[in-house]
Amino acid sequence: MTGPLSGTRVVELSGIGPGPFGGMLLADLGADVISVERPAGGALNDSYGVLSRGRRSLMLDLKRPDGLVTIRRLIDDADVLIDPFRPGVTERLGVGPDECLSRNPKLVYARMTGWGQNGRYAPRAGHDINYLARSGVLSMMGDADSPPPVPLNLVADFGGGGMLLGFGILAALLESSKSGRGQVVDVAMVDGVMQLAASLFELDANGIWNAGRSSNFLQGAAPWYRAYRTADDRYVTVGALEPEFYALLLTTIGVDPSAHDQWDRDDWPSFSDELTTLFASETLAHWDALLGDTDACFAPVVDFHELIDDDHHRSRNALLTDRQVIQPAPAPRFSRTPSVAGHPPVQRGEHTAEILAELADPECVWPGKQPIRNRLAESRFQRHEG
Repeated sequence: MTGPLSGTRVVELSGIGPGPFGGMLLADLGADVISVERPAGGALNDSYGVLSRGRRSLMLDLKRPDGLVTIRRLIDDADVLIDPFRPGVTERLGVGPDECLSRNPKLVYARMTGWGQNGRYAPRAGHDINYLARSGVLSMMGDADSPPPVPLNLVADFGGGGMLLGFGILAALLESSKSGRGQVVDVAMVDGVMQLAASLFELDANGIWNAGRSSNFLQGAAPWYRAYRTADDRYVTVGALEPEFYALLLTTIGVDPSAHDQWDRDDWPSFSDELTTLFASETLAHWDALLGDTDACFAPVVDFHELIDDDHHRSRNALLTDRQVIQPAPAPRFSRTPSVAGHPPVQRGEHTAEILAELADPECVWPGKQPIRNRLAESRFQRHEG
C-alpha cells in the first residue's frame, strides 16, 4: 500500500452512505481497511461498489459467539473502528467503546450517526434530507414559492457526514500518536451540516443575509451568481462575486458594467431577465469559447456522463477509467506519499478466509463454511502470532 496512511489498520462495520465513504477516503490514503459485512447484507448493495474500493471484505455474524470472538481479535489489532449504527447497537453486540478501549487503549472509535450520540433524536432513524432539514440549511434552498427541494444527498451524508468522519479520525490518530491513548469520536451529520453552513451564520450575523429563499446572492437572486439556459437547451453558470470579475464578465458579454450597480438588489430582477435573454441567444459552445479562458467566473453545466471527456479532468487524471465504472480518483494529492485507489470493488465477504487465517484462530467460523482450522493449511497468508 502507498499513501500517507500506509500501515494504519481500520475496521469498518458495514453500513451505507457516510460510513463507506469515510472508509473509502481512508483506503485511498493507504490505510488497510477491512469491511465487516453482515451475512444478510444491507438495504442497499451497490453492484459497482465505488464506495467499497480498496477494501478487504470479511463476513461475520456478530450475534454468534464465534463472530464476537473474531471481531474482538480484529479490533484488538486495529488503529480505528468505524461504527455506523445507532447509539447502543455496538454495546448490545459486545463491541461498544468501553469494551473495545479497555482491550485496545489506543483505538480511535469513530461513531457515524445522523443525530449524534445524545439528544432527543439520537435513537431515531433518519436520512440526509432529515438532517439537512433540522440543520436549518434546507430552509435556505429552492424557490420562495415552492416547497424546499429534495437535493442530492451530498450535503449531509457525504459533506457533513463521511468527510467529517475522515477529518475526525485523522485528528484523533494524530493526537493518539502523541498521547498513546485512543478516544471516541462522535460524528453527527446534523452537526456536520451546520459546520458547512458556518459562512451563512457569518453572513447572517453581519446583516448581509435576508430571511427567506431566493432572496440572496447565493440562492440565485443575483444576476451575476446563477445558471442560465442557452440556445441549445444547455446551461451555463456565472459566479462573478468580486467586483473585478463582475466587470470582466459584463464587458466580455457586451454589457456596460456602469449601467448596473452590482449590489443594487432592486435592479437584480430586471437585470436577470436581461441576461436570461442574452444567454439564450447563443449556444453553450459559443459562451464557453467566449468566457471559458477568462477570469469571468464562468463554467458550463457538464452532464455527469460528459465528465470523462472534459479536458481539465483528463489533464489532471481526476477520473479512473480502468474500472467497471467511471469514478473519482483519490484526493487530495500528496507529493511524497501519493494516494492510489486500491483494488476494484470486491464481492461481499470475499476475503473472509484470508483474514481469518491471518488471525490464526482455529475456532473461527465464517457463515455457512467449515471451521477455519480445516483451511489454515490452504491459506496463502502466514499466521500472525499473538
